[in-house]
Amino acid sequence: MYSNHHHRQKITVTDEIKLRQLTVDEALFRLDQYLHDAFMAGLIQVRVVHGKGTGTLRQAVQKVLAEHPLVKSYRIGGYGEGGTGVTVVQLADK
Repeated sequence: MYSNHHHRQKITVTDEIKLRQLTVDEALFRLDQYLHDAFMAGLIQVRVVHGKGTGTLRQAVQKVLAEHPLVKSYRIGGYGEGGTGVTVVQLADK
């Protein structure tokens, strides 16, 4: 007899994703997956930590956020939030 032992793992999604030290391609791939998971988990606001560096990753991240269907708005982190090394993202309503 065949029995299906599929245990669905509950994915816990934190309100922050760290993308520092990844290539732009790796970072954007992870970001897309993360936004989907965060949206499905019902999160309203998340932090994308891309670091300050040259700004290349921040620009790539924000270009994706500007066109992403699950993103309502985004802004650079304020004082005490990570400043230009962090983008704070408001997710779309379910």
